Amino acid sequence: MIINIRVDHNLADLDTMDSASKYIDEFFFKLNEKYNVTEYVEINTCNRKEFFIHNDYCVFDEPLLNCNSENITLEFGDDAILHLLKLTSGLESMIIGEDQILGQIKTSKSKAEKENHCGNILNSVFTKAIHVGQVVRKKTKINKGHVSIGSAAVELAEKSIGDLHDKKVIVLGAGKMGKLVAKALAEKNLKAILVANRTFYTASKLAKELGGEAIFLDDLNEYLADADLIISSTSSPHYLIDRERLEKVNFKNSENTLMIDIANPRDINDDVKDLGIKLFNIDDLREIADINTKNRLNEAQEAEKIIAEEFELLNESFKLIEVEKIMGNLRYSMEEIRQKEAEKAIVKLADVEGSVKIIDSLSKSIVNKIFYDISINLKKAAIENEKDVVDASKLIFKK
Repeated sequence: MIINIRVDHNLADLDTMDSASKYIDEFFFKLNEKYNVTEYVEINTCNRKEFFIHNDYCVFDEPLLNCNSENITLEFGDDAILHLLKLTSGLESMIIGEDQILGQIKTSKSKAEKENHCGNILNSVFTKAIHVGQVVRKKTKINKGHVSIGSAAVELAEKSIGDLHDKKVIVLGAGKMGKLVAKALAEKNLKAILVANRTFYTASKLAKELGGEAIFLDDLNEYLADADLIISSTSSPHYLIDRERLEKVNFKNSENTLMIDIANPRDINDDVKDLGIKLFNIDDLREIADINTKNRLNEAQEAEKIIAEEFELLNESFKLIEVEKIMGNLRYSMEEIRQKEAEKAIVKLADVEGSVKIIDSLSKSIVNKIFYDISINLKKAAIENEKDVVDASKLIFKK
């Protein structure tokens, strides 16, 4: 059985998500300690933390799986798989249809493969899910237009401080999220754009694409004073900007300065508001996300239909995978019997010329003909949901 445990923007705000993520890590540690989990994929983004878990050799039915937190979702089997298909299709994102989640899931799968904990089952599920995400984007308009956290942040900025064409902007972080922000800002004909990043080379590369300027993170204080907009999305484990730091900076118009923090954990401390600075974070993007969801409702319904069709195909492939294990055991058993009986016959017919070749060929032919009919009937039973037949076959042909 596949298990999904998660916390995301649907049930938790940013602060709650942070604490719930730690609970999920503890949950997985206990589960792994008890069951020695063989397959798992972890997904960790700015507005979700998830584990997909599968074990071949046991059923997770212990009280350990009882989750009492209202902020954490725990799903099993088909529900867990359907969630993943919706996730790759952009239906579970805060900004419906956004493309970044597809890349993030590919990265999570690749990481699990490199670390040798993405086995046959999760590999099949994630490969199908990534395919479904691509099909949904190809057959619908779910991802057309501005559909990223970055573009939503820029839209929020315009609502708050008006047209950005004459504004000075600082982008903190030149990773994936920083690039999304920069891409959205590039269309706004800004007065000036500065990019700061832990690695100066990365900042320089992004700044060049934008026609802006890269700055060292250590020199940030020199540029904060006359910035109109600061959008931050680094992976720093601690605050980069707080009241104490800003008090050392001589702001020209702190009450007209806007900061948007789309990092998790946060880059900017709430205490900067004490200085009259407007500060927004991921939670404040929900209003824009809700409008986006309404606008994409029809596309989302089309996506759901595609997901339902692909889910049925995935279920069929799982049934065949289960049957192939049975047939593998059966084939191995039949081959063992064939070889032993052939050896006995060869001894008895040792004086007959060509007996070895004749007996070997005859016994292989018999096994192949018997096995062919069994395999065809077993596959048919699996696809037609004749579970009793499949279960009986497991019992009869198990090694």
